[in-house]
Amino acid sequence: MADTATPPGLRERKKQRTRDTLLRSALELFTERGYEETTVDDIAETADVSQRTFFRYFASKEEAAFFVSRLAESHFVEAVRGRPPVEAPLDALRQALVASWDTIGESVEQLVPLELHMRFYRVIESTPALLAAHLRRATELEEEIALVIADREGLDVDADPRPRVVVAVFGAVMRVTERIWSARDDASLAALRDLTSSYLDQVEPALTGDWRGRPGSGRAEQPGRADPTPQHTPET
Repeated sequence: MADTATPPGLRERKKQRTRDTLLRSALELFTERGYEETTVDDIAETADVSQRTFFRYFASKEEAAFFVSRLAESHFVEAVRGRPPVEAPLDALRQALVASWDTIGESVEQLVPLELHMRFYRVIESTPALLAAHLRRATELEEEIALVIADREGLDVDADPRPRVVVAVFGAVMRVTERIWSARDDASLAALRDLTSSYLDQVEPALTGDWRGRPGSGRAEQPGRADPTPQHTPET
């Protein structure tokens, strides 16, 4: 069936341009001056609009800061929702991420330069107020995804902990990846994608493997626990 969606009219296109200009101005100022040092008035002045116009589009400076990230997150949630039911939950999360990399990049580019969006992630890591907001939203996002996983598996998320556990593991990998990637010289999407893939490859071995590299052992010995194997004293 042909796409019959009506293109936005002139008024709507002007509103989108104003919003995008405000977003770009905000992210540029945040990355150049710092988040705390940038005011709403600064953003409005750079975008050549009034403060009142800014508040027509965003309720706060924080909302503008995370607007593009929220778009990327919504793409990922929909990608998870669309994964084949035969995939195990953790595999579905990973394949959803792989499938959404390019579409996320394309969607971001429609609002702000992708390079600017990626640089802003470093500002998040170095700004306590932004990092706190980012982690708060990450917790909310994990709950949203856990509900999707529970639904696709036919589980009650409040009775069965597995959806929340698997999403928490996946989210932890993403968090570690973001932190290490943000400290490196290469701030590209390709670098983040490669690092994420590398870390996800290590999830199962990290959880079930022998960290000490002992031959013949499938798990690491837990400190303070005695060897359960009975010890026999040689007869005399």
